[in-house]
This record gives sequence, structure tokens and C-alpha cells, in this order.
Amino acid sequence: QVQLVESGGGLGQSGGSLRLSCAASGRTFSSYIWGWFRQAPGKEREFVAAINWSASSTYYVDSVKGRFTISRDNVKNTVYLQMNNLKPEDTVVYFCAARAGHSSPYVYYTQERQYDYWGQGTQVTVDS
Repeated sequence: QVQLVESGGGLGQSGGSLRLSCAASGRTFSSYIWGWFRQAPGKEREFVAAINWSASSTYYVDSVKGRFTISRDNVKNTVYLQMNNLKPEDTVVYFCAARAGHSSPYVYYTQERQYDYWGQGTQVTVDS
């Protein structure tokens, strides 16, 4: 059974940093594309970042460019989201997602429906 489990959320300070992790089990995700999304109450899930299978390509929503960094460790079957210079508007639930990529270099998958597996989400709260 495939499981994606996020961790690392919690309370952060405005201008501070948090690092989210998403550990996958149940299969090998080395050829998959990983994505991070976030969702505020009552709003649609928003794309944040994506990384291709080899980490040669990444893509970010404009609001996090220069502040967030997505990375992956294929040996550990884990994807990370390093969040720096946190802002109060980053206070939402963050979800990791995986898409079967067949080792494709393409990374511009920004829609929920384009991903096959999802984590349960982790809350990030930025104290202003």
C-alpha cells in the first residue's frame, strides 16, 4: 500500500524557516515527479513547487520563488520543501504529491488531477 507521510510542519516565525519532509512507502518513487501543494480553509489547493525525477528541473509558483526550495532523496524515497523567509500568508496546510513520471525531465505539472498519490497534509503556521 502506497503511503506519503508529511512531517516538519508546525509554528514558524515570520522571516524564519521550516523544512517539510514527505516520506513515501509502498513502492519506489525514484522515477516519479514530486510536487508540493498548499490549501487554506475554504480555498482550492494551490500548487507550490515540483521537481522531476533526477532533480535536474524544478518549478515554483511565483509567490514562493527565491524563498522555498524543493529537493528529493531518491534513496530515501523522500521529498523536501525548505521554506525560508516565512510570511504570515504561508500559514496553510501543505500536501506532498507524486506523479508517475517514467523518468521524464518535464516538471510543469501544477494541477491536482495530474498527481497520483497524496499525503495527508501538514499544518504550517507562521506567527507574525
